[in-house]
Amino acid sequence: MTLDRKLAILADAAKYDASCASSGTQKRDSRGGRGIGSTEGAGICHSYAPDGRCISLLKILLTNYCVYDCLYCVNRVSSNVERARFSIDEVVQLTLDFYRRNCIEGLFLSSGIIRSPDYTMERVVEVARVLREEHDFRGYIHLKTIPEASPELLARAGRYADRLSINVELPTVEGLQALAPEKDGQAIRRSMARLRIHIDDAKGEAKTQAPTSQPQVKPKRARAPLFAPAGQSTQMIVGADASDDRSILATSATLYGAYRLRRVYYSAFSPIPDASRALPLAQAPLVREHRLYQADWLMRFYGFAHDEIVGPGSGMLALHIDPKLAWALAHREQFPIDLNRAPRELLLRVPGLGVRSVDRLLQARRVRRLHADDLERLRVPLKKVLPFVTLPGQPATAASAMAALDAALHGAPHKAAPRQASLFDGQAGAG
Repeated sequence: MTLDRKLAILADAAKYDASCASSGTQKRDSRGGRGIGSTEGAGICHSYAPDGRCISLLKILLTNYCVYDCLYCVNRVSSNVERARFSIDEVVQLTLDFYRRNCIEGLFLSSGIIRSPDYTMERVVEVARVLREEHDFRGYIHLKTIPEASPELLARAGRYADRLSINVELPTVEGLQALAPEKDGQAIRRSMARLRIHIDDAKGEAKTQAPTSQPQVKPKRARAPLFAPAGQSTQMIVGADASDDRSILATSATLYGAYRLRRVYYSAFSPIPDASRALPLAQAPLVREHRLYQADWLMRFYGFAHDEIVGPGSGMLALHIDPKLAWALAHREQFPIDLNRAPRELLLRVPGLGVRSVDRLLQARRVRRLHADDLERLRVPLKKVLPFVTLPGQPATAASAMAALDAALHGAPHKAAPRQASLFDGQAGAG
């Protein structure tokens, strides 16, 4: 099989893994003529750093062979798909060649399980080792680790990778047992705990290193990351089992709290060929995935607890409005708030106000009382904010704006979903 054909198969097989972020690592570059790559450039998978930079990753599987038979996975052992497998040298050369052509800034490498978890993990780690030690590659490397692999291999992976990730696969242990009985949910969490300990130890060592007044000579080779400086992440499939959004967010909150994950990624289930009858026939709505990401953002940056985002009832997030607006409408007794006096934690709960907007408002508030024209200058979306705040000289603004918002939202859940037109639409009566 040609290398181009392998690349086509194994890049396509990797598209289902969403946890390919490329941010939060150490600053490295190759100035001075030594090594290759950096973590500072801006652009074949596009990820975005917190400052908005677009970083491109070569996103591939080492192989799509797999000894497991997870019902939701297109690469399961019983799946009738074309198989391929890269050698270690092929992945290394592809990464270097794509970087030299200015196509990528790093590598995202995952793999199906072949022979055993240890054998597979050893080869994944060897790719990273060769890139770092033999080619002095300084770009971004994200490795998908195998929880059943030995702790020694996981520790080695963290020496070469910027970020490590272990997929929990499904939101609940019951769902994992039903759809992937060969996988051990407890083993996944034990591996996450080990990674957290390694990451915390590395950060502690970095803080305790005594600064020196002597000028340091730049090393000939770039230092390897202490241990996965960009942390660890995970992914769960949404819609493959019966888990509702409340249980999904509860699992995410537990993962963030227990293992200090950088991100939890959500992937809407998509039907696969020759699927089991235990799986849904229809694809999970992409808007549900989007709402979960918005709810996840509320937990991470806006001070919301997971159990207050999803209201009582079905346990599902509303699809026609974002979770923050849905929460505000369900808690109208807390609004409107005085925009000039409310504390930061309450301002963050106002629909239309983001973290940066709130920080700008607090800074401007120190100088003068804010009016509607001040909000316009600060680029605050007035239509979203006015129903939930009061401003000087406009006591009736919030009430009238809330009435307009209710009128706009009335009946929105009952609107028919948009449908892609067909070439055959309207031809039945033609003749």
